[in-house]
Amino acid sequence: MAKKTILVGTVGQGIMRSGDDGESWRRVGIGQGLHSDAMVRALANDPRRPEIVYAGTDKGLYRSDNAGEMWQLVDSPLSRYCVWAITIDATEPQVMYAGTGTPTPSTFFRSTDSGKSWEERPAQIAEECPNVGIPRVTGIAIDPTNRRNIWLGIEVDGARHSSDGGDTWVKINGAIPNPDVHNVAVAGGPPKTVFVLVNNEVYTSTDEGGTWNALHVRESFPWGYPRGVAVHPADPRTVFLTIGDSTPGRTGAVMRSKDAGKTWESLPLSVQPNSAVWVVHLQPADANVVFAGTRYGYLYRSDDGGDSWRKLWREFSEISSVAWIPS
Repeated sequence: MAKKTILVGTVGQGIMRSGDDGESWRRVGIGQGLHSDAMVRALANDPRRPEIVYAGTDKGLYRSDNAGEMWQLVDSPLSRYCVWAITIDATEPQVMYAGTGTPTPSTFFRSTDSGKSWEERPAQIAEECPNVGIPRVTGIAIDPTNRRNIWLGIEVDGARHSSDGGDTWVKINGAIPNPDVHNVAVAGGPPKTVFVLVNNEVYTSTDEGGTWNALHVRESFPWGYPRGVAVHPADPRTVFLTIGDSTPGRTGAVMRSKDAGKTWESLPLSVQPNSAVWVVHLQPADANVVFAGTRYGYLYRSDDGGDSWRKLWREFSEISSVAWIPS
């Protein structure tokens, strides 16, 4: 089996890269095109050409065409911002979305030419908000059944929905009272389900956001601080969700639902997490491979769709994002 390239985005240590399935690691240096001590908030690769990877950093957007070996700053309006979220359309990879935030203004950008040019699409995000000061985009999700349906999560300014590819936005008011949104996702189902994670609850909707259901995670999950979410690329009813006891927390878990969010199980991590489990990542190249990372640097891997896990030997600084690329 060909060895995979693994990329771990960190807060302050740039990107850590392994080209041999995690056996050895090397930090991406300035000689490889990435600025020193970068804060890498997001990683995303092209679903059709996975060797093309984008990194959202505190100095804008970077692109690699060779699985993270070399990087180049994308000359665009994003260079004035800290990029917190990147999403690439799986059906039309030339369509990309990016969100920015703390310490720069929180904005939403769209590209329709594979990231060569970007335009801001105003989402009426607050200039300041409680707890974090300047808000940040923490999640962008594309509806797999209608690519013009976009969901946006903002910490701490609530959730937004666009039905026209990001041209206009509607704020989700009332039904989700907590504006501290950590992530968003859409599972194709059936039933098609929108997930909005806030700092103390998970809300789901099966009617395009008309009504919302709270999962009551503090009663039904091992811990009550949701953070990351990912839909299985080969099974649109299977969803992974990461949680912790708080932020950064002392422990956490990876949860899995096989029925679009109705029921959940806590998955057996080989070593107890040292902080909240922050991120979870899957991709179509091999849907059985799942990576999950804790806030304080533990990286776990499953090769059987989450049934069993092992912790990788390398420990990192604060993990914010993970991606892997088939060799």
